[in-house]
Order: sequence, then structure tokens, then C-alpha cells
Amino acid sequence: MGATSAGVLPSSKASKALRLADLPPITENDLVFSHWDGSPLLPDSITHAWVKLVRKCGLNGVRLHDARHTYATIMLKQGVHPKIVQERLGHSTISTTLDTYSHVAPGLQQAAAMAFDDILKKDSTLDKQLTEILQN
Repeated sequence: MGATSAGVLPSSKASKALRLADLPPITENDLVFSHWDGSPLLPDSITHAWVKLVRKCGLNGVRLHDARHTYATIMLKQGVHPKIVQERLGHSTISTTLDTYSHVAPGLQQAAAMAFDDILKKDSTLDKQLTEILQN
């Protein structure tokens, strides 16, 4: 089971799926990257593996942390609530997420305005009432 699947399943279902896949159970102290038995990897081993992967793909200079920023930006642009992105990234506050990814916000503001316009267009009674208020 991939990390994505385990992250969205309730813990009991995730644990059952891991047992069926013959993987060690998830504990609160699990690391993002570890050996099969859950013991920690050497600190630079993931970075070195990432560099090899990036070079193999012809994307020299792309850091592992760049993938994190890309993930956050894509999630926000897809309309995922910033609170969810904050939790997924592990930021201690939502202000950290919003301050870091404010460059995504202009597009989100426009999308929110368009969504509100769509609501008004669909409800002609409300639209007529607003038009009357604005004309008076």
C-alpha cells in the first residue's frame, strides 16, 4: 500500500491493509523514511537517492524540498482547503502555510469570486433582490 492510501484510510483499515501486505504495523513513532524494520536511515541517504532520481529524470538541480513546495502549490491550486494543506505539511499554524504560499492566493481569490458569481446567477430571486438594492 502506498503512503497516499495509508494516509486517507482510517487507522484500523490502514493497519489491516498493512498486515495483509505483510508490512510492519504503523506506530506513532514511525519515520517518513526508514529501513524495512522501522529503524532510521542515515540522514543523507534520502537526499542522495533523490539526487540520483532527479538526475536520471534529467531534472538536475531539483531539491527534495522543491517537491514539497510543488505538492503544496498543486493542492492549493486544486482548491484543497489551506487547513488541510497545513496539516499534511506538518506546519504548526495555518499562517505559516498561507504566508509561504501566498503567491497561490491571487488565483484562489479569483476562483472564490467566480464561484460566488455562479451562485448568484443560479439563484435568480437573490439576483433580482440584489439588483433592486443596488439600483435604489
